[in-house]
Amino acid sequence: MDIADFPPFRPHPLIPGGHAQTLAGFYDRVKRFRYRAQRHEVLLKDGDALVLHEDLPSRSEREDRIVLLVPGLGGSFRSPFMARIAGKLNASGFRTFRMDLRGCGSGYRLARLPGHAGRSEDTTAAVRKIASLHPHLPVTAVGFSMGANIVLKMLGETGGIPLGHLDSGIGVAPPIDLLTCSQRMLRLPYRLYGDAFLTGLLREIKRRGRFIKEIRKIPISPLPKTVMEFDDRFTAPLSGFLDVNDYYARSSAGPLLARIKLPTLVLAARDDPVIPVSIFQGADFSASTQVLITNHGGHIGYVGVAGVDADRRWLDWRIVDWIKELSAPGTPGVIGEGTT
Repeated sequence: MDIADFPPFRPHPLIPGGHAQTLAGFYDRVKRFRYRAQRHEVLLKDGDALVLHEDLPSRSEREDRIVLLVPGLGGSFRSPFMARIAGKLNASGFRTFRMDLRGCGSGYRLARLPGHAGRSEDTTAAVRKIASLHPHLPVTAVGFSMGANIVLKMLGETGGIPLGHLDSGIGVAPPIDLLTCSQRMLRLPYRLYGDAFLTGLLREIKRRGRFIKEIRKIPISPLPKTVMEFDDRFTAPLSGFLDVNDYYARSSAGPLLARIKLPTLVLAARDDPVIPVSIFQGADFSASTQVLITNHGGHIGYVGVAGVDADRRWLDWRIVDWIKELSAPGTPGVIGEGTT
């Protein structure tokens, strides 16, 4: 689908700005979906494992595609937007796999090494697992926030080389320049989001330190004051990087975007308080990549006005629309609402 055909996003009048959209995206009441998924463990090359949750389509007609959903920082199959979008894709006839990031969700005790923004080998393993389960169906990988960076990095590393039956991808609000995004969260008011992420990271490192001796070897006191300090003290050394700058440089998807050859959609908002829009304006996207920068939407918020779609979740329906039209993709290009 040509993204020029997408209906423009118009934020709900009571949720006009990026901060409000971001909070509404996380806390707006959503329908709770009953868990009916089939659980699959994916063994990774380093001995760790992660979990995929397979949701069947609600229609009886013949399936023609599988969608892998990859969450953001600390995310799992339980993330509300993951369940919500999986439900809409299932209703449209697509089989979905909701992925737990390494050490998260159902795979909490299956991983010794930490997950991080560059773990494209994990999504690669997930795609190969899906191909072994359903060898005749193509796969679209859809990532959100940190998961979007992971998906785009995988697509860039893969280039035109077949990977299972992966033939397309979507990245929503991807931090393709991790250093710039981390530096943004050092400043107010964006520091509020950095503090929230840091709180979650510290909670998880304390929990996992109870059964992972490598974590216990790193002193947690004094507590890191920023996400960047946390990544320098924990993420980088535990994952084999020299330091935080080495981690950010080697894990950012930005340098690999030009190598993507599969049809790809990147969606982001100018008023995203977590991901600065400048990282997209200077990026070298491939000819196979469509990029839509909306004026509003916040960080994976996109709570819109009534009457455009079946519900107010504009982002959900654009993902469904784009995947439905993969057999006739639109002309790649960069389209933005307003001036670029």
